[in-house]
This record gives sequence, C-alpha cells and structure tokens, in this order.
Amino acid sequence: MGRVSGGEGSRAPEAARAAKATGVAAGCATAVPGLLYLVGAGVPLGAFLLWPRTRAYALRLLTRGARPLVELERRRRTRFFADRFPEAYEGEGGALRYLAVRSWTGLVCGLVLGLLGYGVVLAGLLAGGVAGGTTGAAELLTQLVLGGVLLFLGLQGLAALTALDARLAREHFGPSERELLRRRIDELSVSRAAVVAAVDAERRRIERDLHDGVQQRLVALAMLIGRARRSGGRDPERAVELLGQAHREAGEVLAELREVAWRAYPSALDSLGLEEAIGGVAQRCALPLRIAYEVTGPLPRPVETAAYFVVSEAVTNATKHSAAGSVSVRVAGAPGGPLTVRVEDDGRGGADPAGSGLTGLRGRVAALDGVLHVDSPLGGPTTIVAELPCA
Repeated sequence: MGRVSGGEGSRAPEAARAAKATGVAAGCATAVPGLLYLVGAGVPLGAFLLWPRTRAYALRLLTRGARPLVELERRRRTRFFADRFPEAYEGEGGALRYLAVRSWTGLVCGLVLGLLGYGVVLAGLLAGGVAGGTTGAAELLTQLVLGGVLLFLGLQGLAALTALDARLAREHFGPSERELLRRRIDELSVSRAAVVAAVDAERRRIERDLHDGVQQRLVALAMLIGRARRSGGRDPERAVELLGQAHREAGEVLAELREVAWRAYPSALDSLGLEEAIGGVAQRCALPLRIAYEVTGPLPRPVETAAYFVVSEAVTNATKHSAAGSVSVRVAGAPGGPLTVRVEDDGRGGADPAGSGLTGLRGRVAALDGVLHVDSPLGGPTTIVAELPCA
C-alpha cells in the first residue's frame, strides 16, 4: 500500500531538526508564489469560472499552472522532512485546493515566525535596558510575563501550523487516513475470503485423503481379515499368510493416517515447537532437505503455524511437481522483526503462483499481514519466501 513514511530514523536527531526548521522556513517562502499565482491567474479567469460553459476549461488552465507549484511543495516535503509519497497520487480536492490552503497556512506561518523574531529583538532590547539600569523591576516583570505568554502562543501556533502542513501533504500526496482505512478494509476483506477459501480447500483435501486413501485401505484390511477367518478351519497356512498381509496393511494404514494428521496440524508444533515440526517435514520428505533455523526468541503461535504450513506445502510441491534433486529451507527472525521463511529447490521451475496450493498459502500468510513471494522461472530454481510480522 502507498503510505507516507518519514525518514528521520536514518538521520541524526540534530540534523533532522535542522532540516525540518529549514523546511518550515522554505514553506513560508514557497507560499508567496503560490498565493501570487492564485490571485494573478484567478482574477482574470474569475468570470470564466462563474460561467458554466467555460468553467471546466478555466479550471483546467488553473490546475495546469498550479501543478509545478504543487510539485515544488512535494519536493520540499521530501527534501527537508524525508517524506516518501506514492507515485502519481493526488488526493481529494486536486492541486488548486492544496495550493490555496498551503499558501495561506504558509503565509500565516511566516507571520508567526516574524512575530517570534520580533520578540527576540524586544528581548534583546529589554536585556540591554536591564543591563543599563533604565528598566525597573515592575516593568521587567510585566515584560517577562507578556513575553512568556506571547512566546508560548507563538510556539503553539507554529507547531499547529507545521502539523497542518504535514497533514495537507499527506492528504494530497497521500494517501489520506480515510484512504488508508478504506484500503485496509479492502485488504482485510480479501484476506478473510482467502482464508475461508483455503480452509475449505484444506477440508476437502483431508476428506479426499481419508476417502480415497485411508478408507480404501481399511476396506482392504477388513477383506483380508474376513478371508483369513474363512480360511482358518480349512487352510491354516493360508490363514496365517492372510493375517500377515493384514498386519502389514494395518501398519500402512496407520502410517497414512499419521501423514493425514500431520498435514492437517502437527502435534509437535504444540509440544516441541516450530523447529522440531519442520524437522518432522524433513523426516517424511523423499528428497534431501537442508534446514537452517535461525530464530532467536519465542514466536507467536499463529506465526509458527503459518510458517510450518509454508514449509510443508512448499516442500510437498517440490517433491511432487518440480523434479528437484534437493530442497533447502531457511527460517530466520529476531525479536521485534518479521519471521522470514525461504524454501528453494533445484527443480525445473514453472510453478504457478495462482495455483490452488500457493493461493491457499498466500491467503494464510496475508491473514497475518504477511507477504508471500514466488519466483519460479522455467528451468528453475523455484524460490518461495514468506515474510510474517511477529508484532
């Protein structure tokens, strides 16, 4: 999402304060040509603005001339306040509205700065009068009280005008808080729908695995036991052989049932943690799987679950579809930062990011405000990276 971001953290505090002070002063200067343009161009075009037939054309002319001045304001915010704005964004009201409000606030800000400067000069004169003995105690006290009140009001006004300047820039070059909220609601709606679809697909997959795999094996096991019972009296050796087959079949059914349970939710994730759960994926993987686990500190349970399923699904896809010879998994994260899960195989590539498996993973990751990146050019390799915020 396009969002205004300040870059003060990358500057020294003193340099950032000096840059902001320069930016405020520059804003007072750039307000003058803005106001001159609005008056100089708006007065001749005023009659055309009032006439409905020419209003649209006059507005286009005014807006076209205002855009360079608005771009100057964008550069001022970027240069002195380290703001970063999305490209080609213009908020509600257009360039004329922004330039009009910005020009008046800039002039008022210049007036406040002028009054503060005048107050500094008066303070110097008062100090000189005290040093020369020409200012009495009563007059000094009166001047100090009045000067302190005016200084407080001036500083408060300057802070309010600076905040207003930042808000105007954010709304115009934006997006604004309302636009950000609308986008956030849209994102949550999409991620919620994706999670519901992923859960539904997972439910259908589990039902299919149970019906086509475990259930069929249980039917075969029941048939073997039935044949052994019928052969028990007539042919004991045949009955023993059938019971042996039934025993092997029962073991295979248990193994497949454990596999289905692991794919639904690994119990080791609750009891042993994410590292051991990923180790279980390596034990069941038919390919050589290298794991690098570089996580310091505990992880939120939803993040652990999402990370496990990213690894499990990506490794399963690599085993089934990529013709890979090996897979590598790296899980890294530090306290306060995001958890990064990277799965890479040396297969033939060509994975479809819009496929059902990767779409389900993307929805699961997006539900946690995370991002899933898939890079799978033809010929390989395939790299899947999930970034999961832990805050």
